[in-house]
Amino acid sequence: MISFLAPAKHREPLPEQEVDSTYRRLRLQVFVGIFAGYAGYYLVRKNFTLAMPYLIDLGYSKTDLGLALSGVSIAYGLSKFLMGSVSDRSNARTFMALGLACSAVVMIVMGTVPIATSSVSIMFGLLLMNGWFQGMGWPPCGRVMVHWFSQNERGTKMAVWNVAHNIGGGMVGPIAILAMAIFADWHAILYVHGIFALIVAGFILVVVRDTPQSEGLPTIETQRNDFPKAYAYSTSHEKELSAKAIFFEFVLNNKFLWTIAIANAFVYFVRYGVLDWAPTYLNEVKHFSFEQSGWAYAFYEFAGIPGTLFCGWLSDRIFNGRRAPVSILFLVLTLVCVLTYWWNPPGNPNLDIAMLVGIGFFIYGPVMLIGVQALDLAPKKAAGTAAGFTGLFGYVGGAVSANIVIGLVVDSAGWNAGFALIAAACVLAIILLSLTWQAEKEHAPDTNVPGESGD
Repeated sequence: MISFLAPAKHREPLPEQEVDSTYRRLRLQVFVGIFAGYAGYYLVRKNFTLAMPYLIDLGYSKTDLGLALSGVSIAYGLSKFLMGSVSDRSNARTFMALGLACSAVVMIVMGTVPIATSSVSIMFGLLLMNGWFQGMGWPPCGRVMVHWFSQNERGTKMAVWNVAHNIGGGMVGPIAILAMAIFADWHAILYVHGIFALIVAGFILVVVRDTPQSEGLPTIETQRNDFPKAYAYSTSHEKELSAKAIFFEFVLNNKFLWTIAIANAFVYFVRYGVLDWAPTYLNEVKHFSFEQSGWAYAFYEFAGIPGTLFCGWLSDRIFNGRRAPVSILFLVLTLVCVLTYWWNPPGNPNLDIAMLVGIGFFIYGPVMLIGVQALDLAPKKAAGTAAGFTGLFGYVGGAVSANIVIGLVVDSAGWNAGFALIAAACVLAIILLSLTWQAEKEHAPDTNVPGESGD
């Protein structure tokens, strides 16, 4: 392990009278760090989609751009899984900052070097690189979350943190509009976001900390007297695990994890099938201008904030830590909004925007809860890999299909065929998650948990 990426060493324990105040301060500090940091990752993950209408004007087809865009999802899914294992054995602060800085540089190159957008193969290669670096964002956040926040509070805390990608994704549109207003050049959609992301990478280095033990604090389970029920917790779970143990003992032999991972593929197909093609669909079919499409894109992302928070609160407080019932409810409502968005005829922009808001509100809850389920099902030292496993299916299976398959289908059979696939994916996700309904009861935490003394 490269020394600057190695997990932070444990420090001598702090005096007992300093533990509570230090815990409160550092929990807020690391949370702000991973929140802002993950929002920064989204600034340079989805900005390419807003440049796609300009690339179509240059002669590229939807199939061409879908293939190029798939590079992000292919590499991201693989990286989130494989780099998740590396993250489980790394310092979360340096690992996360390094990934964002590299991703930002790729976007700056795409926006400033003319050859970078001269062919589909070159764009695919650069977006593939970007996707790989993007995979270094979620796993260290998962590592931070399971070390600083205990299981019975994690659904709500993860819901709050998860809106970071809605903030970051939602800012992509306004920043693109600002970049175009200042530079009057669509390339600015790429490099301006990269500059902002570099600034955020520096913030991560300043704010984030690796584990409580590296700051002289006890484990979060000891601090809050909240020990997980899903597996037999012991002090051995504070020791770093080998890659072999992580993969073969806690991830690949977990049938429940396989089920939610496959469901995640269909959830991501819906998420990115609507999001990635929204600027092009709204421009071609609903006759939106660039500014209208940019704001509609932003509203989709921002709507996920209250939706995710409400979803996390429901799973923790109403369903006692169970994720499947809430995910199913939100997916049913997502389906209603997708169908209305699809069937609404051109000339009713307010309804189109309202349905995009509805889809954003409901789809991000299941996206978040599947990640929480993955964290609940594995020891904390395998958290990044478990989350990466579901992400592998979500991106390589779901997002890649949303990029390539929808591009191909729309080119050959029209937008109606594309939306039929999105609706079918929503139904399949509901069916798969319903299979976990009963099994999840066995993993729900106890209801009688001490108060949150560590807050």
